[in-house]
Amino acid sequence: MSVSLLYPFATEDLMKAKPIAYTFAALTLASWTAPAIAQDKPVLTVMTYDSFAAEWGPGPQIESRFEAECGCDLRFVTAGDGAALLSRLRLEGSRTETDVVLGLDTSLTHAARETGLFAPHEGAPVAYDLPVEWQDDTFLPYDWGYFAFVYDKTRLSTPPGDFEALAASNLRIVIQDPRSSTPGLGLLLWVKAAYGDRAADIWTGLADNIVTVTKGWTEAYNLFLDGEADMVLSYTTSPAYHLIAESDPDKDAVAFAEGNYLQVEVAAKVASTDQPELADRFLDFMSSDAFQEVIPTTNWMYPAVTPEAGLPDGFETLTVPSKALLLDPEEAAAKRDAALDEWRNALSQ
Repeated sequence: MSVSLLYPFATEDLMKAKPIAYTFAALTLASWTAPAIAQDKPVLTVMTYDSFAAEWGPGPQIESRFEAECGCDLRFVTAGDGAALLSRLRLEGSRTETDVVLGLDTSLTHAARETGLFAPHEGAPVAYDLPVEWQDDTFLPYDWGYFAFVYDKTRLSTPPGDFEALAASNLRIVIQDPRSSTPGLGLLLWVKAAYGDRAADIWTGLADNIVTVTKGWTEAYNLFLDGEADMVLSYTTSPAYHLIAESDPDKDAVAFAEGNYLQVEVAAKVASTDQPELADRFLDFMSSDAFQEVIPTTNWMYPAVTPEAGLPDGFETLTVPSKALLLDPEEAAAKRDAALDEWRNALSQ
């Protein structure tokens, strides 16, 4: 913006007589005006987990792509791992400045709905490419995958094929805390879905295999990569990162005989948002190619809607479980406390 437009009364004589003062005034005015212009853009605040917003995660690309079409300022705030998002929103309540929460999953959606802090999405229905039918108009999927134990084929030639074989082995495993991490909670529900009343016995058997329980996924996976454990709780899609980004074919995931637990990650609009239309626009954007094509090689999960270009080369090599396990949100919520007690009791002995 030129100074002559900002100061229409400025004359050519003034410009010639006082170029230094004029330049200073222009720079000063620009410094005052730039923030004002930036503040004119609507701000959308999305709360998510750390790895999504990390420089190597989907966040930076999603931010630039959405801002290019919305004329807004998209800001990510983080709250640790997935299960910590709901805890933080509960603490903030209707005072929160968050407009959208991204990173819950089906193990948490029932509890999230019960808070009354989320509102239905005002938008067109989407045909999702998921292993399960989706009809929820509040919690909308953006990616999915199967929980699995990942190992290095150069260090472990024959991994155990089910939880009982894992418990009977002397292998060291790293898992995540179910109170703060969606993979950790997913593991509890996985064991519960597979073994029902025998779940407590499975945890008793696994207790001496567990090297440590980390707060989130990143810490656990790094311990595995550093050789502190033989296997780590992660996803069947995790080896795609090593194959595609590192040209390393040695990481693999195990399909368990009992089946592998399915995770569908979701986002939802916060009921108290002061940007409801922009929040709905972001939720619509999630199902677009611009969002979905970023997911496979940044979040290393399957996209909820397969982009037009398809999946990246390397995804066709991934382990695909023959059986998918998934408790519906109400059942997951009903069994969560009992599963948590079984896990906690086994690890405290």
